[in-house]
Amino acid sequence: MSTRKLLPLISQIGTRHGSRAFRTCELKCANQCDHPEPNTTGNEHIQAVLRNAMSRRGVLKAGAAGLAAAGVAGLVSGTPAAATLPATAPTTGGAGGWPGRPERGALTHSVVPPNRRDDIVIPRGYEQAVVAAWGDPILPGAPRFDVNKQTPEAQAKQFGYNNDYTMVLPLRDERKALLVCNHEYTDEVLMFPTGKYDAKTRAKIGMAAHGMSVVGLERVGRSGRWRQDKWSFRYNRRITASTPFEVTGPVAADPRVGKVALGTFGNCAGGVTPWGTVLSGEENFQGYFDVSDTVAPEHHASFKRYGVPTTKTKSAREWSIVDARFDLTKTPNEAYRHGWIVEVDPYDPHSKPKKRSMLGRLKHEGATITITADGRIAAYTGDDERGEYVYKFVSTGKYDPKDRKKNFGLLDHGTLYVAKFTGDGASDGLYDGTGEWIPLTSDKESFVPGMSVADVLINTRLAADSVKPTRMDRPEDIERNPVNGRVYVALTNNSDRGNKFAVDEANPIAKSHVRESLNGPLVEKSGNRNGYVLELTEEGDDAAKTGFFWTLFLVCGDPSAQETYFGGYDKSKVSPISCPDNVAFDGHGNLWISTDGNVLGSNDGIFTVPVAGPERGHVKQFLSVPFGAEACGPLISDDDKTVFVAVQHPGETDDATFERPTSTWPHTHPFPRPAISCVWRRDNARVGS
Repeated sequence: MSTRKLLPLISQIGTRHGSRAFRTCELKCANQCDHPEPNTTGNEHIQAVLRNAMSRRGVLKAGAAGLAAAGVAGLVSGTPAAATLPATAPTTGGAGGWPGRPERGALTHSVVPPNRRDDIVIPRGYEQAVVAAWGDPILPGAPRFDVNKQTPEAQAKQFGYNNDYTMVLPLRDERKALLVCNHEYTDEVLMFPTGKYDAKTRAKIGMAAHGMSVVGLERVGRSGRWRQDKWSFRYNRRITASTPFEVTGPVAADPRVGKVALGTFGNCAGGVTPWGTVLSGEENFQGYFDVSDTVAPEHHASFKRYGVPTTKTKSAREWSIVDARFDLTKTPNEAYRHGWIVEVDPYDPHSKPKKRSMLGRLKHEGATITITADGRIAAYTGDDERGEYVYKFVSTGKYDPKDRKKNFGLLDHGTLYVAKFTGDGASDGLYDGTGEWIPLTSDKESFVPGMSVADVLINTRLAADSVKPTRMDRPEDIERNPVNGRVYVALTNNSDRGNKFAVDEANPIAKSHVRESLNGPLVEKSGNRNGYVLELTEEGDDAAKTGFFWTLFLVCGDPSAQETYFGGYDKSKVSPISCPDNVAFDGHGNLWISTDGNVLGSNDGIFTVPVAGPERGHVKQFLSVPFGAEACGPLISDDDKTVFVAVQHPGETDDATFERPTSTWPHTHPFPRPAISCVWRRDNARVGS
């Protein structure tokens, strides 16, 4: 593999939100930050919740010792300092405490410094290799990848573009596995030679490059390295923007959606179920639709709340030129068929994927599953836009580990909730408080006056508005820690916090420090530019309960900036981190965080941080991704031997073209190819240690 480190065309031209280019914002989310926020309610914002707490600027400058001396030792040890949930709030590191000695899970990897290199930069003693890249043939009959001879039919048999959520599931042979990956969006300017294909061909190839891929893998020897496996080829699968999906749950009977929906796109994060299926969140679906004339008035309120266009417009992709369902003048109901959580069975390549309507219609970042104390299923999901909400679904039925097929309907029956956060207002120097999950609907009864069950699920944002939950700063990935039982929420950023959105105790930052370049000075700008990680403890550590305690675990940014906070750890010893996007856990319960849109002048990356013990809050950068890329995933293998990272949109800057790229990673061609890589230790020991 090439050791190329820096390209001469790298520049700051075209960046807008930290490392994000204007082009990325247009293609990924239709520039939603340039449009009025769809949530125009007066519902309390998380920043207002945080504002009710006393200023902790002085406390934030202190390290763990200073906090302990101030009588806030609970912040260092992991004990909530002001848990008002009676007897059920934890008094140790989680349900039953932290198992084993803390040093067993110590994160001792070397720190990767901030950089702008056009490579994956990893700690000393580690290696990395590409597992799957855009264009790799994965289905029978797929031709070799050739951008000069690409067709829609070829792309539908090849690995898709811009890999995001990544999951690896086991096969009976422990050396074999299945990789399941989302393909969120495409960038045709970087994908193809200028003028090579006409608009219709580009649109058809783009539709085939979206969706999901299932790819068989094999372990290389006894190492942590994985590669594609020709013997697992029978499981391989491509799902595209045209694949038929079965709509399940109450919405299937509603004429706005119906029983069948074609395709999935804008797929961001996801989750895996205990019965071995993969969930994928349809996120920024609004940017795929054109309006050739007008949209019927009865759709306006709903469309406006989701940022879907209602007046004459053309999207960046213009898919309507090859498929009329993307013209909302002709087929307005098509907008209601997207924005769902989809479920795919990777073990059965002939099964029909599902759109699970009981989890609501949002701009889903993903959906992650846990089992409640009484054996039911809970699914957490964030609505990734400024000022949107955090949701949870709890099933009616119980998970049966002995009957896989019996579990397939669990996500169709249950109750959907939305979260309200309340600050404790105490002068404890912390941003913390309590909260409640407010029910919106079950599969049989709506709890929102004037809305049917189907109304609530199709227009979940409008339904949630009416019960006054807390508006959050782009709630993205939400994961439950399998060791301490707590739930961690990545809140990526909100540049309008303190301006259009009032601050509160759960969203406290109205001004942030950023860097315009890698070695440039810190500059103060309005808003929450660097994001948070929120830690949530549900009553009795039970995901079925409706009460919880919360605290801001991380206030991200440069450690030298006054507003930052790292779980009470000494700020002089942590890595700068900006814009947390996805989270995961290793076998010891350590938190791994990927970033998207770093505003501190360096490439995005993956970071590690213990959540308990004396190292709680010690953020360390584990790797950085190539120039212009977003770090997606991360995924830590069950044996802690491998870290999988999905490198999305490398080199996506406004001055880049196919002929003049600003990245060529993974350096297999003279243009960039989004790809998934695996990282492992040379000595085959557990990663991170």
